[in-house]
Amino acid sequence: MRFVEQCLFFWLVWFGVALAAAEVGSSSTEEERRGSHQVMSEMRVPGYLYTRTGGRCTPQYWSSGRETWPSTVPEESAIYKVFGSRVLERYEPGMTLLEAIQKNDDIGGTVFTKLIKHSSAALLNAYARPGYRFAAWEVKTLLLEALVSEDAAAAQAEHFAQANSLCS
Repeated sequence: MRFVEQCLFFWLVWFGVALAAAEVGSSSTEEERRGSHQVMSEMRVPGYLYTRTGGRCTPQYWSSGRETWPSTVPEESAIYKVFGSRVLERYEPGMTLLEAIQKNDDIGGTVFTKLIKHSSAALLNAYARPGYRFAAWEVKTLLLEALVSEDAAAAQAEHFAQANSLCS
């Protein structure tokens, strides 16, 4: 029965589940008496796992590191150097493209947070995805035009978000 325990343990580790504090030195008769149902009930079950879903053009995808960024816009590029100095009216001077894409606009974020997040992803898509809806110069221009008001920022952020989610 020891071999079966080892196989079960390695199988569980492979899938990210670990055994609870099971007795390693228990006798085989005790193990047979407890049965497999008891052993399964002693396992620690992980909580909900957070997975980032989405296509190959979303901010979540670009922030995951699954694909290298275009060389024209490295991750550590400051957004004001990429989009122009006018973005300094709304954003911190030290914010990088990676930080912009990793922003969480769902919790307490402003429309300008959502705008920079989806604009940054749109810019990466413009450079990396042939046939993307916007050219790089269009993304930069549309972002700058959207900085004038919250309504304009919200509308443009939504346009970029749709383009990013529909891209493949």
